[in-house]
Amino acid sequence: MEAMNTVVVGIVGLGAGIVLGRFLLTFLWKSQEKRAEVRSQQIISEAEIKAEGVKQKKIHEAREKFHKMKQDVDRDLNKRKESLRESESKVKSKESQIAQKISENSRKEAELESQKENISAQLEILRKRKSDLERIRLEQVNKLESISHLTAEEAREQLVKTLRDEAQTKASAYIKDIVDESKLKAAKESKRIILSTIQRVAAEVTIENCVSVFNLDSDDIKGKIIGREGRNIRTLESATGVEIIVDDTPEAIIISGFDPVRREIARLSMHRLVADGRIHPARIEEVVSKTRKDIENEIIEIGERTVIDLGIHGLHPELIKYVGRMRFRSSYGQNLLQHSREVANLCATMASELGLNPKLAKRAGLLHDIGKVHPDEEEMPHALVGMKLAEKYKEKPQVCNAIGAHHDEIEMTSLLSPIIQICDSISGSRPGARREILDSYIKRLKDLEETALAFDGVEQCYAIQAGRELRVIVDSDSVPDQKAEELSIDISEKIQNEMQYPGQIKVTVIREKRAISFAK
Repeated sequence: MEAMNTVVVGIVGLGAGIVLGRFLLTFLWKSQEKRAEVRSQQIISEAEIKAEGVKQKKIHEAREKFHKMKQDVDRDLNKRKESLRESESKVKSKESQIAQKISENSRKEAELESQKENISAQLEILRKRKSDLERIRLEQVNKLESISHLTAEEAREQLVKTLRDEAQTKASAYIKDIVDESKLKAAKESKRIILSTIQRVAAEVTIENCVSVFNLDSDDIKGKIIGREGRNIRTLESATGVEIIVDDTPEAIIISGFDPVRREIARLSMHRLVADGRIHPARIEEVVSKTRKDIENEIIEIGERTVIDLGIHGLHPELIKYVGRMRFRSSYGQNLLQHSREVANLCATMASELGLNPKLAKRAGLLHDIGKVHPDEEEMPHALVGMKLAEKYKEKPQVCNAIGAHHDEIEMTSLLSPIIQICDSISGSRPGARREILDSYIKRLKDLEETALAFDGVEQCYAIQAGRELRVIVDSDSVPDQKAEELSIDISEKIQNEMQYPGQIKVTVIREKRAISFAK
């Protein structure tokens, strides 16, 4: 029972404690709320006070800034007003100056008007004087015509003709002096350069034909080469593309063909067959095939050795192969490789004398006849074929132009081109270098004489010194001395424009007056 009472009392105490605690909490909350409200009112009042102070400060600053801006604007306006006053004063001064100029121009116009009237009067006087002078001139002309028995037009024509003849005479003499002086200087310099070039180059004189001779130890070998019913020789001719002539010539067989490479292949093949002793169709084809490969390798070696000897670098391998093929090609009996090497050395020497690039000149000189060894038959001059090959293998434009223009097929655009042409003529025209066909040589001399005989006043003409000098004999009555000089120039120009020839041709015009009488 007591325990139960204790529990009840505890519960009641607990409830009373809860109620009391809640009341205390409510009281504390309300007191804190009141304090917070009071604090907030204080903060608001303090903030309002501070805001009012800031407001007053900003208003004060704005007023000061406004006063300052106003002062600046007033100062700027004053400056502009001052500038306007100065501009206005300048305009007024200019207006006064313009007014003065207008008045001065008016005065000058009046003076000019008076001068114009005076000039008109003077012109009228001059017209009268001119008419009087014309009348006097006509009277004098009539008197002169009656005295000289010539009209004024006839006298004028005679005077013009006399002056024209005199001017032509003086001009011809002046031109002759200039031409002689230019020829003298050019001849001295060109002779010095050409002689210096030729003296510094040593070249062999080589002659090659369209046949090769294969020497034998005895005539018994001819039967082996011919074979049974001619099978061996037919196989050899078919494999090499040449004609093999076996005749009564002792211990020799003739190999005929226009292609020197084929002739060389046939000669070496026959040498190997004779040395081996086994000569039959199968062996012949085997040896010819091996020899052809050896010749191709030899061509490359010859080309490489040539460019190394000449000091030429960077040449395309195909061009090197073409250079090697020159060894087996001849031009007018002159070995093409030897000719090209000679031209290359001549070009390098001449380019050095003229202050040009000797390496480029040597390169162009070596390749100038490269078109002659092109394997395909082209329907165009060899110079153009060589130029196309050089362009194909990326040679320089100066070299390409020099190759294409060395026979005047195209226009020369580089200083190397005339050098190549000159050195080619030097190499080909020296004694013993080439063999020319007799008919073409005679025809060239005949054309040379007929070219000079076509001119008026030419009586006789003779080509001497193998066509390097042309002597022209003219009629002394129809060709005066001055005309002889002009005639030599005209003939040389016509030969230069219409004919092709190596080197140069000297034209000598001979005018001779002979008086003959007989004593009886």
